[in-house]
Amino acid sequence: MLDLARVKIHLKVDDDEEDALILGYLESAKSHVAMHCDRVLVETDPVEPEQMGLTPDVEQAILLLVGHWYANREAVVVGTISSATPLAVERLLWYRKRF
Repeated sequence: MLDLARVKIHLKVDDDEEDALILGYLESAKSHVAMHCDRVLVETDPVEPEQMGLTPDVEQAILLLVGHWYANREAVVVGTISSATPLAVERLLWYRKRF
């Protein structure tokens, strides 16, 4: 189950100062994954064809998104060579996307 405590462990955050920010990233990441896969995220089993359960790979994709957004809060990084940030999110979700 993805809750604030688990996400904070993933982010290695010990205090409560940014809980609201982290929760916002978590909800946004869930929404992003659902839209990316064109399905509704559910925490129950079994799931209907238009639904997608929070399986370990889906949870990991969400955690990776939250971690990326938490570490990279701006669209541009100044003082470095610009490059795309590699993410495993698409690979974790590619087979779940409805075509």
